[in-house]
Amino acid sequence: MTKSIMTTQGEQKLREELHNLKTKERPEVIQAIAEARALGDLKENAEYHAAREQQSFIEGRINELENKLANAEIIDVSKLNVKGKVVFGATVELMNIETEDEVSYQIVGNDEADIKANLVSISSPIARALIGKEEGEIATVEAPGGKKEYEILEVKYV
Repeated sequence: MTKSIMTTQGEQKLREELHNLKTKERPEVIQAIAEARALGDLKENAEYHAAREQQSFIEGRINELENKLANAEIIDVSKLNVKGKVVFGATVELMNIETEDEVSYQIVGNDEADIKANLVSISSPIARALIGKEEGEIATVEAPGGKKEYEILEVKYV
C-alpha cells in the first residue's frame, strides 16, 4: 500500500473515530448479538442479522482506519519553514476575482477532504492551482465549469 499524506488534525480525527469504534460501538454490537442470540432461532431473527451486519461494518471500518493510519505520512504544517508559500496543510484565504466573494480552504489529504468543512484534497483542481503560490498572487483554477481566478489574500499554517 502506498503512503498517503494527512495533516495532524486529520490523523487525530481518524484516531478518535478508531477509539470510538473499538471502545464504544464494538462492545455495543457484541452485546446486541448476545441479546439477539438469547431470543432463540437465529434463522428468522432479524435483530441478530442486523447486529451481525453492523458488526461486519464496524470491523471493516476498524481495519480500514488501522491501515490508513499505518500507511500515513503525517505532515505538521506549523513546523515547516515555507516562507509564505501555499503548501500541503496550509489554510488559504481567497477572493474570487470575478465575484469578489471570499472563501477559505485548507489543503488536506484525500482521506480528509470535506468541501462542506472547506477542506480540499491536495489532488483537487483548486489545490493544484494554489500550491507554490504566495499571498497577493493570482491562481487560475481549471474547474469543470470553466476557468476561475482567485487572489490569495492570506496563507496560514495552523
